[in-house]
Amino acid sequence: MTDVNVSVAAGAAGYRRGVILVIMAGVLWSTIGLGVRLMEVANVWQILFYRSMALAVFLFIIISIRSGGKPFPVIRKVGIAGAVGGVGLVFAFAGGIYAIQTTTVANAMFLFASAPFITALLGRLILGEFVRTATWVSMAVAMSGIVIMVYQGFSAGHMAGNIAALLSAVGFATFTIAIRWQKLEDMLPAVFLAGIFATITAGVICLIYGYTFAIPNHDILIAIAMGIFQVGAGLTVYTIGSKHVPAAELALLALLEVVLGPIWVWALLGETVGVYTLLGGGILLLALVGNALSGVRRKPVPVM
Repeated sequence: MTDVNVSVAAGAAGYRRGVILVIMAGVLWSTIGLGVRLMEVANVWQILFYRSMALAVFLFIIISIRSGGKPFPVIRKVGIAGAVGGVGLVFAFAGGIYAIQTTTVANAMFLFASAPFITALLGRLILGEFVRTATWVSMAVAMSGIVIMVYQGFSAGHMAGNIAALLSAVGFATFTIAIRWQKLEDMLPAVFLAGIFATITAGVICLIYGYTFAIPNHDILIAIAMGIFQVGAGLTVYTIGSKHVPAAELALLALLEVVLGPIWVWALLGETVGVYTLLGGGILLLALVGNALSGVRRKPVPVM
């Protein structure tokens, strides 16, 4: 076998492995709604405290392994961009948990999915990044879906949950912009900082408002599992897999999280979805798929 054939085969194998890992990440991320729904008494800040603490410990171990036992230089390398991105994720984490506690999982997940469009808009405003015409059209279509879902939330008394979901999407977009700003190749150190910031923030808020840390072991274990598997392991396999998959395809594969999230709570807990949520969410997903597919057509998948 020639060197070219070996290189092509290696590239194809890396691509397949990357797709599998990104799909695994989507499956893990999609369990957030199920985890929050299974809580007995914990509120958003109690959940965030234990989940973020577990996330920080898990990622510190992963970073230590990947850096050959020298995690601190890697963490310091992210600098201000990592700190800004970490703060953005604190809003994303808190907003996401609160949204799921106060509206349907489907509504929250669909609104989370607006993050790529918010990222494109912030990227244009802050970094001066070019936004394709197809993306502007997709944003306009997505906005109509968001309006439909927010309208249902207003009529059903779930407006706070919808606003929190959109705030979560803004937090994720801020994280993404911070990473692009300094062109950071590894997002895990920034997420580790987010875990530290979120643990401190949630802990302080619990102390100020008198929320006890002595919640049921059942809730603590679920929160810890969410920190390790739902966020930590999900981000780890995504970071590894995303290096071998084109960005446009990543956007498509990431939709698995949005689709599976409502399915878990419907299949296991019987949570139903309203007509407006299905309509608005369907429009939003259509916009996301259209934008991602236009990116695939514009930049074909490389063979290696």
